[in-house]
Amino acid sequence: MKKNRPQASRSLKGVRILSLSLNLPGPAALQRLRQMGASCLKIEPPAPAGATGQMTGDPMSAYSPSVYTALHQGIRVKVNNLKTETGQKALQRELAKANVLLTSFRPSALSKLGLSWKSLRAQHPHLSLVAIVGSPGAAAEAPGHDLTYLAENDLITGLDLPATLYADMGGALMATEAVLQAVLLQRQTGQGSFFEVALSDAAAHLALPRSWGLTLPGTVLGGGHAGYHVYPCQDARLALAALEPHFAKSLCAAIGLAWTGPAMMLEPATQQAIAKFAASRSCQP
Repeated sequence: MKKNRPQASRSLKGVRILSLSLNLPGPAALQRLRQMGASCLKIEPPAPAGATGQMTGDPMSAYSPSVYTALHQGIRVKVNNLKTETGQKALQRELAKANVLLTSFRPSALSKLGLSWKSLRAQHPHLSLVAIVGSPGAAAEAPGHDLTYLAENDLITGLDLPATLYADMGGALMATEAVLQAVLLQRQTGQGSFFEVALSDAAAHLALPRSWGLTLPGTVLGGGHAGYHVYPCQDARLALAALEPHFAKSLCAAIGLAWTGPAMMLEPATQQAIAKFAASRSCQP
């Protein structure tokens, strides 16, 4: 019998979000906001000339149509060329109804579209702007991608690509947080506010445990603790997280290793014994 999952929060019911953001971070944030009950509208540019199939003005539709579909589930999407007078008039109508504008353009691009914070505040004082950029401040004009932001923060430790897009998804969470702050401030003051969300800041936040030295090689959480490690087994890998002494003691009992105290988990001999045990076993249930 399946257990019913708790229903998603509807805390943003009645809040209108207008998004111009493309690719991953902005649409991922918008999807989370929709799940919180917000009314979400996305305006996309027209599809490029020669576009085929499901391609839209959002590059994600070309990179991965299935991901684009997942990101836009329940999102109203309109096509609008904001570089035209007709497109600008349509945009202004939507801005007048929105509580928050979510973007992912460089500041100079926003200014060209008449969407700088100064312009928005003058025309729509009720409206908040959450601007997703690559790097904060003056560096927001510089190009970059998830991979470069991770590398800048020492989160690329070998030649393999990261398992996921940490900066992009971390940035999506930070953008969601910024929208929540904006909504709270609107309710308190009746005025809009501006938040800049930098993907490089998201990477830096995720890198804090490493910058603190917590996960550097050889530390307790960096491979120095035998119970907090990844070991090869016969047909896969075994991820162990027996960090606390009572879990570590149970681990040692399970593999037939005499428990002499927590300090033994930092000894190379313990790690070797666990590695030998794991290598002799299948990881399959």
